[in-house]
Amino acid sequence: MFDYIKGTVTDIKNNAIVLDNNGVGYLIHVSNPYSFEIGVEYKVYVYQQIQEDAHLLYGFKLLEEKELFLKLISVKGLGCKMTLPILAVGSVEGIIDAINRENILYLKKFPKIGEKLARQIVLDLKGKMETTSEGISTTEVENQNELYEVLIGLGYKDKEIKPVLGKVDNSLTIEEQVKEALRLLLK
Repeated sequence: MFDYIKGTVTDIKNNAIVLDNNGVGYLIHVSNPYSFEIGVEYKVYVYQQIQEDAHLLYGFKLLEEKELFLKLISVKGLGCKMTLPILAVGSVEGIIDAINRENILYLKKFPKIGEKLARQIVLDLKGKMETTSEGISTTEVENQNELYEVLIGLGYKDKEIKPVLGKVDNSLTIEEQVKEALRLLLK
């Protein structure tokens, strides 16, 4: 799988660019092809979608856009082609903020996003993303989810685990977090 491709834009199409890398022209679908200039070198972060009849590349100027794209395509009913226009119209911070605040009206302004799909996006992604000055930070939520799963696996109940999660230091390794959580649970 590709992480990024560095090359020169040789052509701009309606919904894609052609990026030349060492004599190979990659057709990369992007949210806003007109933000690129022909003859300029770019580092384009890519996602490769493999289908029965096609191998498609989706590209992003910023890593934060790619991370948000990957989160959005994980939502049931939201595919790659529907997600690109969301990134074209909205900012990364604005989209994440709308999801976390359950702003259904904001999400419905995007093409092909209706009430039901907007609610599904909020249901699947609320609280799983936040914006920082460096971009999207999902590690804290992922650490808490991993700790939660470990404690459930050890036989603890949801009502016992929830109060402890906020008290455990997320900068610790998962092993240290489990030890800390067990110490708190045994009090």
